Amino acid sequence: MSHKHVNAIVVGSGAGGGVIAKELSSAGLTVVLFERGDWANYDDHTNDELTSQRTFVLGNHYGPDNERYRRVAVDNQGNKRIVFPNDWAYHNNAACVGSGTVPYGGMAWRFMEEDFKMKSTYGHIEGSSNADWPITYADLEPYYEKAEWEIGVAGDDYQNPFAPWRRKPQPMPPFEHNREARLLDAAARRIGFHPFPVPMLRNSIPFGGRPACIRMRTCVGYACPVNAKCGTQNTVIPVALATGNCELRVNSQVTEILTNDQGKLTGVSYFDNNKKKHIQTADIIVLSASATETPRLMLNSKSKHFPEGIGNRYDWVGRNLQGHAYCGSYGFFEEEIFDDVGPGASIAVCDFAHNNPGVVGGAIMTNDFLRMPYSFTGVRPPGSKRWGKEHKEFQRTYYKRFATISGAVQEIPNFHSRVEVSDEVKDYWGIPVAKISGFKLDVDIETAQFIAEKADQWLKAAGAFQSWKRVPGRGVSGGQHQSGTCRMGDDPQTSVTNKYGQVHGVDNLFVADGSLHVTNGAFNPALTIMALGYWVGDYIAKEWNHGNRF
Repeated sequence: MSHKHVNAIVVGSGAGGGVIAKELSSAGLTVVLFERGDWANYDDHTNDELTSQRTFVLGNHYGPDNERYRRVAVDNQGNKRIVFPNDWAYHNNAACVGSGTVPYGGMAWRFMEEDFKMKSTYGHIEGSSNADWPITYADLEPYYEKAEWEIGVAGDDYQNPFAPWRRKPQPMPPFEHNREARLLDAAARRIGFHPFPVPMLRNSIPFGGRPACIRMRTCVGYACPVNAKCGTQNTVIPVALATGNCELRVNSQVTEILTNDQGKLTGVSYFDNNKKKHIQTADIIVLSASATETPRLMLNSKSKHFPEGIGNRYDWVGRNLQGHAYCGSYGFFEEEIFDDVGPGASIAVCDFAHNNPGVVGGAIMTNDFLRMPYSFTGVRPPGSKRWGKEHKEFQRTYYKRFATISGAVQEIPNFHSRVEVSDEVKDYWGIPVAKISGFKLDVDIETAQFIAEKADQWLKAAGAFQSWKRVPGRGVSGGQHQSGTCRMGDDPQTSVTNKYGQVHGVDNLFVADGSLHVTNGAFNPALTIMALGYWVGDYIAKEWNHGNRF
């Protein structure tokens, strides 16, 4: 079945896609926004820990579901296995309107200036595909500001002496610290760190017609019961729909980008919730499906004009998959420090994101979101019993007496960490699934060890009587911070898109999600993806309204 032709198709309604849909429809373009899931409603899912997007034990409230979705994971010995969305090796992003911006924790970081020029800052790194971005922080700064004010950020970067420059403060004041964060704040100052409040995509005061956050424990991994968490589903997507130029199609799985006999992209094919196939044509296609699903769609869209997949002439689509090499330290305290004031993550230090002698890059360090009881069962010192009476007593005694400091270590990209499509495994719709493989470089582990030591120092200064460090394994990263697989760049032989997200050699195809990241910063990437959505959307809208029909 075919539908009325539109100016633009946007695939994916998350941090990038929701923004793009708003920007284009507000500029007068007709838009169809595709989402493989449906609207998420807190009342439908409540706060069941075992099906939150933080544990994945029994699936995921917000999709994708285990019945229709699967991938192939390849370990460092070349062993393959089929994985489902409730397996961490799947590298899941939510499947609902707003995508990951529904269950995310909402940390709202700007990347630092150095994050856009990692090659210039650190030079050649053996085994890496490290490179500078084709844009600078100064290019993206107005779009960071737009994201902060249109979507909503609570914070005060002026308290962070290492924050990049900005023209305008965040629109809402930062959240007050809970008991744990107050303890950590005092300790950080005693040892010469520079603590400040974590900027958050949550309402600290009424903003955008929505109420203030109620500080509940079940935040990260869940939808917000009062609509105070700021995602694309409750900010820019409603604006897009209100223009009358944007149609949102939910439960729609896009499977192929279509090409005519002349090699021009003409639209997409997709399946509705009844497994009926449709075709939607458009002048422009924007892919915002995530750094795993966007390359999968491009690689599955083969034709005589694109025998290796669209945009893949030089074998860069799907390459350079990155996430964050998470590390840190756990600590236990004699007194209770849990006061049930959520979502938990509240305090950060940026002292070690860059400029660490002998270390490549670094990480922001923050305390963690509140862990639910099941998740806490995985927090045990080395050698502890994980069953029986001793395990239960530990759970009772220390659940309210522990804290975590985490560091989102910026991984250095490498060409061999990648997303491919499987030759053997297909999904519910008969489409080859993503196959994910790769590894972390030695330098990532070395940096993680450095940050974990700093995290441990902080916890001990706060009074932890027992602590232990954690560093990541060497397997491929991605997870919900996935990025890099369609990196932007000036050279078509070493990148997938130009600096505006336009795929090299394919004028009417754009990317606007974490796939564009050349490097992934030492921070959660959501705000940067939103800023890139504004950046790419602004370029398309201006070109279109100046008569460029791509």
